[in-house]
Amino acid sequence: MRFVIVGSGRVGLRTARILQEEGHEVTLVESDAEKADRARDEGFMVVEGDGASEEILEQTDLATADAVAGLTGDLNVNFAACMIGKHYGCRTVLRIDEDYREDIYHKFADDVDEVVYPERLGAAGAKTALLGGNFNVIADLTEELQLTTVVVPDDSPVVGQQVSAVEVPENARIYAHGHGRERMTIPLPNATIEGGDRLAVIADRTAVSEVRERLQGEAAGAAD
Repeated sequence: MRFVIVGSGRVGLRTARILQEEGHEVTLVESDAEKADRARDEGFMVVEGDGASEEILEQTDLATADAVAGLTGDLNVNFAACMIGKHYGCRTVLRIDEDYREDIYHKFADDVDEVVYPERLGAAGAKTALLGGNFNVIADLTEELQLTTVVVPDDSPVVGQQVSAVEVPENARIYAHGHGRERMTIPLPNATIEGGDRLAVIADRTAVSEVRERLQGEAAGAAD
């Protein structure tokens, strides 16, 4: 999938790294020259400029992007970026600080697909939101846990199984499921997996490879 992240500070850059590690394409938008150079040094495509400017965001080729995230420390910039992304049909993820009043939260939250609180869930939560996952079921994360999203290939051994019946390691859990490009949600008891579905998993970092192998079968082995 292809993502545009506005802001390459601590949260934005970490989110970009996680997405890139999972094989997704990421373009960063950053107004600070030093931060932009740092992101370029890590191999990211960077458009330098104001993330609230449609002219700047158009340089990221929004028409081909799946989602846009406003992850700067400026709520107004984040919201403007999301509204521009929404105009182009992108999924939108808005960073907001935890200390905002509830009325401010609802003012912005009603217009975007997902709101994230980086102080609570960090880059892993932002990444999951971009991919369409509902991570509100997770109360907390630790350094030992990783959130990952797996696309199930047509020849996977889990195709045809109910999500609740899929066997994963003890230190892993499937917490969201979605058909194709549909929004991922907490799996219903009778939810059945089809080829092309996405499964969001929370797992101990040591178990991630085994989870992918079980869910993707030979495709995971070939990728490794």
